[in-house]
Amino acid sequence: MTKKKRQKMFISVLPGEQVEVVIAEEGKVNEYYVEMVHQAKTKGNIYKGYIHNIDNGLQAAFINYGAERNGFLQIDEVHPEYYVNEVPTKKGQRFPLMQKVLKPGQEVLVQVVKEPTGKKGAFLTSYLSLPGRSFVYTVGRSQIGVSRKIEDEKERGRLKTALEGFETAEGVGLIARTAAVGQSKAALERDFKYLNRLWTDIRANAQKVKAPSLVYQELGLAARAVRDYLSTDISEIWVDDKETYEQVHQFVKLAFPRKNNLVRLHEDNELSLLERFNVVKQVEEIYSREASMPSGGRLVFDATEALTAVDINSGKIGGEKNFQKMALKTNVEAAREIARQLRLRDIGGQVVIDFIEMKNPKDCREVEKVMRAEMKNDRARTDVSRISSFGLMELVRQRLGSSAIAISTEPCPCCKGTGIRRNMEWQALQALKDIHRDLRQPGSEEVQYDCEEELAIYLLNNKRGILADLEKRYDKSIHIDIEYEYDE
Repeated sequence: MTKKKRQKMFISVLPGEQVEVVIAEEGKVNEYYVEMVHQAKTKGNIYKGYIHNIDNGLQAAFINYGAERNGFLQIDEVHPEYYVNEVPTKKGQRFPLMQKVLKPGQEVLVQVVKEPTGKKGAFLTSYLSLPGRSFVYTVGRSQIGVSRKIEDEKERGRLKTALEGFETAEGVGLIARTAAVGQSKAALERDFKYLNRLWTDIRANAQKVKAPSLVYQELGLAARAVRDYLSTDISEIWVDDKETYEQVHQFVKLAFPRKNNLVRLHEDNELSLLERFNVVKQVEEIYSREASMPSGGRLVFDATEALTAVDINSGKIGGEKNFQKMALKTNVEAAREIARQLRLRDIGGQVVIDFIEMKNPKDCREVEKVMRAEMKNDRARTDVSRISSFGLMELVRQRLGSSAIAISTEPCPCCKGTGIRRNMEWQALQALKDIHRDLRQPGSEEVQYDCEEELAIYLLNNKRGILADLEKRYDKSIHIDIEYEYDE
């Protein structure tokens, strides 16, 4: 029987500004989450909003729920209780036409499923769900079920029996989460009662407020991390903020009453929490385009509008004789590291991986097997394809939230997000065009051209002869001046 590796959770807090959560296994970072207060997540929040307008072509309503941009609510996310008219569906039609069952100005209770991105508003649903420690409490869908990630049949049966013993209101469902595994009947009942009370409060609050209003706010990252990610595999939780430590400690006392020393306070003034446990470098690598592999190879991640491409650079593979053997070894190692990096970077959508070419189909199946096994550890839903004849593997991964990269980076003002810029020769030629145009203008006896320092030096060092010829031809002097930015 393989011994379980020890996991630790680190919660680093900059009061009033930022929360970071790191989950590490034997010193290796497996998951990383960050939340900035000024970019607080709205995913999971419940709002009372109203229908601003209905788009007949999209069969969707735009909901004013108090955000900068209206949210997007598709017809399949509208609970029938909101239908103002009963309209029979035609043959082959799953849902009635939205414009016939809803009307502008109508109030709806909605939950944010996907955060707003770019110019797109949030994706909303009227099928509400409230996550607890052991259960997800669903409003509008009355199914009783057990998470597919719980594979032990005996435990699945036990949880299903426990679920069936709870008296749920009409239209309310319960789904057992992986955290429910091993929980006593009393603990399960306690979580169920808490979610019942929470829904009663939300419903009462929704009736009091005017639309648009926030009705329920999802927990902050620190509390959410303990609720969603704390498992029996985690042997220690370290927190570097006294107030957060108290909150986490109270929660853990309820979830694991026998584990008194699970939560610990980091009070070292010399080293930060992440420095103390040597995970700073690993966290910084998340923001890099490249990630290193233990054998010396590198993974290169390139995100496009449609997909994320991952290339594998093997480093040194010695000799043609050992090429296939080394290709398999490198690809297996890459599969493990890619699965980890997808979690760390929270890369969602379509991912295409360019593996090193393997001619033996058996080797391809081995790499696929490793990738599927590693992706099973992911909290997100995933679907992994086979390796094609071109050596490409496609996979799809659910994005859990706004990734650390998305919330902490912005397009470069120089390259406008392309990652490239015009070279100095091209910039110098454009500058000479501008100077040439100004020289042809009647009037002043001199032309002043303002530019950045790098371009000014290039012009004076590499185009001095052309500048002198232009001065002679037009009998005017040319001054190249450096633009300085002054802080106000």
